[in-house]
Amino acid sequence: MNAASEPMPPQHLSPFRWWIGGLLFASTVINYIDRQTLSVLAPYLKTDYHWTNSDFAKVVIAFRIAYTVGQSIAGRFLDRVGTRRGLTISVLWYSAAASLTAFATGLRSFCAFRFLLGAGEAGNWPAATKAVGEWFPARERGVAVALFDSGSAVGAAVAPFLVLWLYRTFGSWRPAFMMTGILGLFWVIAWRAVYRSPAQAKTQRAAGMSWRALLRLRQTWGIVLGRALTDPVWFFVADWFAIYLVSKGIKPEEGLLAFWIPFLAADLGNFAGGGLSSWLISRGWPVLRARKAVIIAGGFGMMLLIPTVFTSNLFALTALFALSTFSYAAWSTMDIVLPADLYPDHSVATVAGLSGTGAGLGTIVSTYLIGVVSDRYSFAPILIVASLIPLVATLLVVTLVRSPVSRS
Repeated sequence: MNAASEPMPPQHLSPFRWWIGGLLFASTVINYIDRQTLSVLAPYLKTDYHWTNSDFAKVVIAFRIAYTVGQSIAGRFLDRVGTRRGLTISVLWYSAAASLTAFATGLRSFCAFRFLLGAGEAGNWPAATKAVGEWFPARERGVAVALFDSGSAVGAAVAPFLVLWLYRTFGSWRPAFMMTGILGLFWVIAWRAVYRSPAQAKTQRAAGMSWRALLRLRQTWGIVLGRALTDPVWFFVADWFAIYLVSKGIKPEEGLLAFWIPFLAADLGNFAGGGLSSWLISRGWPVLRARKAVIIAGGFGMMLLIPTVFTSNLFALTALFALSTFSYAAWSTMDIVLPADLYPDHSVATVAGLSGTGAGLGTIVSTYLIGVVSDRYSFAPILIVASLIPLVATLLVVTLVRSPVSRS
């Protein structure tokens, strides 16, 4: 079965689908601004509260635990209530949690508020993947996923400028959390005014496959394990890049201009991966073959983190991290789009949520190890492992994901 040859529902022919894509992009940008506020302020919070890297890792892990468990729950919830209502609840939840972080007073309260933020943000990717599956034909899904997924890099790139400006303007970190959290409320107003679920999706919400049935499929394990082994690479950059630059003797102010470049490269990687797979499909390639070609290239590209161990030059570090995040983003775009390619519409968000849970588990383990290893040794072994593990993920996806699941 070739997903590209399926009949296109009426919404696939409407330009309105790109408005939906734009809203999904905006939700992801806001999601990441709220998430990155802590990472940008980490050097200052570590000083104010005398945190070690291991302490900071605990705050990050609190977010990851909620985000990990929440993705599977959110995916199932979204398949039952629909994209419009489900994503509304998700954004309102995490916007409130982000703003309330302004009232944190120490390590425990930061962990609590980040836990609440993770629980709310868990719905974004399953919802966006489900919406892409509902509104876009297979040949456009790679680009549509690249569009919304690129919001993570845009949000991460915007966050340092916005958050540091707020920090310097108000002379405190608290307004930065409060004001970035408010952004989601404006998005919800636009979402509720614009988004409508496709007619056929409303009849499918109660018919999704069970978690047990999905976990019996090798395709599911290929997608889940792929993200579990590659997402830690991205979150190392997103959560630790500022601290890593400081460990190389580069001050936060000096690294500010370079900070956004790996995230911009990830944006380009999203569209390069999505665009290349769409071009290959238009040239007659089967959908899965086109996706896997990008995955293989991206897996090897992530190995460029290894040379960062041997330099402290800001230009070289930035370039190598940028090439790695470009490769990661192309790889990730393909893995994120696979549930929409392979599964019935009424199970897409559930599979996307399961893959998010796998990614979260991998990231929790890696975050803990990063804190411990960087405190006791250095970042060097972390970067070497982060370069090699994606090759294992690539092999798993190529061997386990071989055909779509029956849509009956």
